[in-house]
Amino acid sequence: MSAIEQTEAARPRGTRLPRRARRNQLLGAAQEVFVAQGYHAAAMDDIAERAGVSKPVLYQHFPGKLDLYLALLDQHCEALLQAVRAALASTTDNKQRVRATMDAYFGYVEDDGGAFRLVFESDLTNEPAVRERVDRVTAQCAEAICDVIAEDTGLSRDESMLLASGLGGLAQVVARSWLHSDRSVPRDTAVQLLASLAWRGIAGFPLYGSEQAQGD
Repeated sequence: MSAIEQTEAARPRGTRLPRRARRNQLLGAAQEVFVAQGYHAAAMDDIAERAGVSKPVLYQHFPGKLDLYLALLDQHCEALLQAVRAALASTTDNKQRVRATMDAYFGYVEDDGGAFRLVFESDLTNEPAVRERVDRVTAQCAEAICDVIAEDTGLSRDESMLLASGLGGLAQVVARSWLHSDRSVPRDTAVQLLASLAWRGIAGFPLYGSEQAQGD
């Protein structure tokens, strides 16, 4: 169950919830408000009202708006990282692995809650704590891709990381562009087009210990 679904399930005012359930409810409400209004326009009053709680209850869990935003950011950065890692681990066929990784980014930006906006389109990127988290998850996703590239190609860590950063950046930017174009191309088609582009590039590097390229 997503944070927003938990919010909908737990919204009736006056209901006493266990601390973890209440925290999840507040995070779900905060996500709705932050995605709709942006950080600067959002107010703790709005979030408390959306969650159906008093403002003191909200402050019991989160001392301030930034604390709440960072808790959400941590949650959704971790979700992206786990999606990328799962995609990479889903197959040993590198061509399919590239496709699965591209699809992980598309799935992340397509999520109905719009959480990707907190990570990739935040209006708070000048805040050091926010910038650090976004940079960290971008690097962690690239490192996960890099591990596979380095193992399979025998390229140096630095070379592999450069390629991995390119693949991750490509997936993220194109997935967001696709979403903002109102998904004019069906998702499966868009993923396949991007995966074909990425594969034709990365397949040019032979498997480690082999003189033959991986093909296309």
